[in-house]
Amino acid sequence: MTQPDSEATDPTDAPVSTEPTASTDPMPSSTPDPSRTDPSRQGGDSATRRDEEAAGLGESQNLLPDGEPNAEPNAEPNAEPNAEPNAEPNAKSTSEPDAASDAGGAPPAGTPDTRASQTRAPWTLRRRLVLSVVGLLALVSIIIGLVSVTILRASLEAQLDQQLNSAVERSRSVLEGGPDRPGILAFTTPSVTDILNGRAQPPGTLALVFDGATITAGYTDDVGDIHQLTTPQVQQLVDGATQTAPVTIDLGGEVGSYRVVTATTRTGIAYMIGLPLASVNSTAATLGLTIALVSLAGVLGVAALAAWIVQLALRPLRRVTETAMRVSELPLDHGEVALVERVPESDTDPRTEVGRVGSAVNRMLDHVDLALETRQASEAKVRQFVADASHELRTPLASIRGYSELTRRSGQALPPDTVHALSRIESESVRMTALVEDLLLLARLDEGRELDRGTVDLTMLLVDAVSDAHAAGADHHWELDLPDEPVEGVGDAHRLHQVIANLLTNARVHTPAGTMVAAALATEGENAIITVTDDGPGIPESLQPKLFERFARGDSSRFRGTGSTGLGLAIARAVVTAHRGEITVESRPGFTRFTVTLPLSLDPAATA
Repeated sequence: MTQPDSEATDPTDAPVSTEPTASTDPMPSSTPDPSRTDPSRQGGDSATRRDEEAAGLGESQNLLPDGEPNAEPNAEPNAEPNAEPNAEPNAKSTSEPDAASDAGGAPPAGTPDTRASQTRAPWTLRRRLVLSVVGLLALVSIIIGLVSVTILRASLEAQLDQQLNSAVERSRSVLEGGPDRPGILAFTTPSVTDILNGRAQPPGTLALVFDGATITAGYTDDVGDIHQLTTPQVQQLVDGATQTAPVTIDLGGEVGSYRVVTATTRTGIAYMIGLPLASVNSTAATLGLTIALVSLAGVLGVAALAAWIVQLALRPLRRVTETAMRVSELPLDHGEVALVERVPESDTDPRTEVGRVGSAVNRMLDHVDLALETRQASEAKVRQFVADASHELRTPLASIRGYSELTRRSGQALPPDTVHALSRIESESVRMTALVEDLLLLARLDEGRELDRGTVDLTMLLVDAVSDAHAAGADHHWELDLPDEPVEGVGDAHRLHQVIANLLTNARVHTPAGTMVAAALATEGENAIITVTDDGPGIPESLQPKLFERFARGDSSRFRGTGSTGLGLAIARAVVTAHRGEITVESRPGFTRFTVTLPLSLDPAATA
């Protein structure tokens, strides 16, 4: 705080008093220093005495503006501020491994590796839309709140500055007087009490008076009582106040923030007036809190409304998705397929984004339906051809076999070559007849013809099949594992016997002599479990995925020179599937197991 009067005394010799004073000494023009106090100052003291006491206080306190505070009296001159009495000499060495670990080394055992990639579930479209709307609204609310509080605070501070200027003028009239009355300066040295007790000063007013030798400062509370300021608070006022414009100074504690401005009388007395910012801060905080609460309620309301609107807007897309899911669950790989699923017409409007998606899905389903119809027609023609050809081939094959047997048994002497040729014709006709019968059976099963349903004793079925296999393959070891009670089910006994016989024949034909083949029957819930296990060389892993396809033949390690049509397992799967069952295989070197799961009760509609 500077003064224009160059005749004033040096302000560094001015003690500070927090009590009101009545000195008549002239006001210095230089900046006052509140760091020197004279709490015993009373009215009527001479200037010489005050100067001597101020000089003594200045030397003892050393709080001049351009000086530094003295060192603490209890400080030890030889103390090392950086020394740590409990420091460990090996601290550096023990911290080096941690530094190495932070530099990129492997983390210690038991510590989660934060560098490992973590898979985060992607956000749904609904979540992204709702969060985008809520985020934008929250951002706009924050900006509006900040701008509103800033404008309000600036307006309130402008009003407070006007009140501050009025308070300065009232204080000036108290000090200098007016045309019809004299001021305080006409009678005695002014103090802060004169200003604070002046007319029309609002509660909370702060004042500081520098009379050239002593600084007095204080403020009033809500009831008008005067309170003193501490020396640091006075120093804050002196350092921060200016004569150009009001400034904000936070004095801390119970005093709080003030808008202060400095003025000077005609005689060079400097004084400072301040008004509290408590009402401004309270009003701004109330507005900010109100805006925050209203914005929060608005954001929550908009979030709920946005979630409902987005859900409503995405409902057509959900219906399109549900249509696609129903189509994906249809068995499109086999049999006759009626692809009637379509997206509703209300969700195929090309003027909307979802409508274009629905229209595209419907066009795709039309193409798929046409392709399925074409495939179905082609398969039907192939099945019909195979059935017709198999049926027609049975008669000439039977004739060939009959004539070869008749010629060989006619009793006439035939050359050995002719006898061998006739035997070969007969054997090949038998093999070809079996192949034709298998093809005819597969064609009928593909057409979905009904099975001859009836009660089937699966226990006796397994006993007969193993007995036949034992007679045909005496060089194998056969085992049979049956439950204590007979197991009966519903199905086609002839076809189920064919399934078991095909599995046993497959194990006999494709395993070397001495192989152990075990057939077992068990029940599990409402299903019957039939297993055929052998300890042969196993099925190659590359062949297992296509083992049940038609004309699939085993590896040469399982081939014993008897030949194979490659239809036995295909027929087994077709028959089991027609019974609503399942057949699986598990194989590795030295172990092969076929597992047939059959329901004990058969739904007639399933075989239609």
